[in-house]
Amino acid sequence: MSETGNDTSAETSTEAIAPAPQTDALSDLRDVAFSFADIAQDISEYLLRPWIAYQVAIAAAVFVLAHLLALALKPRFHNWMRTREGWPKWRMRILVMLHRRLRLLVYVVLIWIAVLLMREITWPSRSYLLAIIANLATAWFFVAFVTRFIHNSLLRTIIRYGAWIWVTLSIVNLTDEAQTLLENIAFELGTMRLSLWTVVQAIIILAVLFAGARFISGVSTSTIRKNDEISPSMQVLAIKFLQVLLYGSAFFIGMRTVGLDLTGLAVLSGAIGVGLGFGLQKVVSNLVSGIIILLDKSIKPGDVISLGETFGWINALGARYVSVVTRDGKEYLIPNEDLITGQVVNWSHSSDYVRLDIFFGAAYDDDPHKVRALAIEAAETVNRVLGKPRAPVCHVVGFGDSSVDYILRFWIMDPTGGLTNVRGAVFLALWDTFKANGISIPFPQREVRMLDEQD
Repeated sequence: MSETGNDTSAETSTEAIAPAPQTDALSDLRDVAFSFADIAQDISEYLLRPWIAYQVAIAAAVFVLAHLLALALKPRFHNWMRTREGWPKWRMRILVMLHRRLRLLVYVVLIWIAVLLMREITWPSRSYLLAIIANLATAWFFVAFVTRFIHNSLLRTIIRYGAWIWVTLSIVNLTDEAQTLLENIAFELGTMRLSLWTVVQAIIILAVLFAGARFISGVSTSTIRKNDEISPSMQVLAIKFLQVLLYGSAFFIGMRTVGLDLTGLAVLSGAIGVGLGFGLQKVVSNLVSGIIILLDKSIKPGDVISLGETFGWINALGARYVSVVTRDGKEYLIPNEDLITGQVVNWSHSSDYVRLDIFFGAAYDDDPHKVRALAIEAAETVNRVLGKPRAPVCHVVGFGDSSVDYILRFWIMDPTGGLTNVRGAVFLALWDTFKANGISIPFPQREVRMLDEQD
């Protein structure tokens, strides 16, 4: 009894220290690899059969014929396109895409004709490979055609090649094997298992959702900007809010669709946010200031503002800065925080009317009443100067050393057209009017007297 007990305990201890078997994931991965090897061997043996070899030869001959026909048809098709100048833009874009893929289109038509002929003159099994090639060519053509409507080149490339791979696997009936292989290539993050199949699903779903979000955002942006009842600042705010809502919803819906738990991501993002908050105070301040500017409508696109020595009109409102274009063509990117905390002169905040002042002097010999009337008359000859009820006025403001000092005030309602140029035009009008009416503009004079030398 003791010996038997000792043997049993020895066997138990031996089993305890024996190496653990391979994991199920590695075993499944090995099985999938062997299955793919078997499939590759079966395909090679299948292609060596006589009835398969001649189908491959027919497909190659059809491709050569399609290439020659495309070379002959492309110039004629291009010349016909040039005669369609009155067509809408979307039709012309479709014609351009068809012109670029004319060889593939001709090949699809010819290969299906070959398949139909083979089915009529021989057994369907002897045209099976041709049917697969025809399906692949048709699917590739439609994928290439449809994805051309995606403007983003990176997104278009991802969707195009992803759709090609999936369609090809579906046609050759290898989707289950491919899915099993991708599911077995995985790694674990805590309690979450992330496989390559999940990553592929996430990329495809996110690409589709982001494409849809971008399309909806573009249509909504165009509709909002065409609505004259919404102020420009509120249009910008509505567009920014809609973009954040659409893209954020697309991301979270995509993650939840593939089954990823976002609880850990929320905790991680909160910790990162606290850390970045101290280093990105200015960035956050500019973002918040931008929202405040949009909400209080203190400035909006098209307003003419002065900030320090910068004078220009607002070209665009961004999330971090405001674009201000000056008269000399320079574009200043002013942080939103500067517009909130600094003193800003908005020449067109509540109205487009702007009053400008010009100071000048006339000789003491000239009648002040006449000078005032002539100054008002001269200002009214400038096109941009407004008339009644905001007509120009002129007042005497002092008696100087060599002249009577005047101020000429006039109004304009287009500050975006510039201020210096309209002042210059009024000065020229004053010069011409005073010269025509004998009004002199004095200037300081000095007399130098030479005294005789005395002994």
